[in-house]
Amino acid sequence: YYVSPKKLYPYDLKSAKQLTQQPEWVKEGYRYTYYVYDPGSKHVQFGHDAGLLGPIEKLVITDVITATPPGAAQKKQVMAIFQKDQKSYAVPIGYESNGEYKIYSDEMFFFEDPHELYKHWPADVWHAVEQHQVKTGMNEMQADFAIGMGMPDAGGGSVDKTVHYPNGGKPLVIVYQDGKAAEIKPDTSGS
Repeated sequence: YYVSPKKLYPYDLKSAKQLTQQPEWVKEGYRYTYYVYDPGSKHVQFGHDAGLLGPIEKLVITDVITATPPGAAQKKQVMAIFQKDQKSYAVPIGYESNGEYKIYSDEMFFFEDPHELYKHWPADVWHAVEQHQVKTGMNEMQADFAIGMGMPDAGGGSVDKTVHYPNGGKPLVIVYQDGKAAEIKPDTSGS
């Protein structure tokens, strides 16, 4: 709770290009869809979902552009271009409408290595995170780093709650007690 990750505060296309000046790490894995990008034609293939960004996946953004999705003539997506497995992809990081920009990259990415930001975490926690595994005793942020974003059950508290994780197609449910993972099991609820 004492870690204050750096923010870039981009407010237009030019200021968003500062994303190309350092690597980024995804804050919430399995939340953001990315698309095939053709660098030759500078065309985002919105009809071709390429996947979801993974938990604390490291990206090297090479450019920031605007692209118009089909049927959205008045609203352009602000897209971050990156490479993965020698292919180019684009992920939406905001939008532009009538000259006004809303860019949410600060909520999507860490701009400093999470291993450094949270170096006070024990080595066994980092090992579990790198293996995309959750262990009992991990807090919710550590679980998010390991298996991506989760959806808490309605009515849960902040320290005692049940959270459902899509986990990239291997859904899990974690019961937190006193802010720590107490029970971890496959999620068979279909949510």
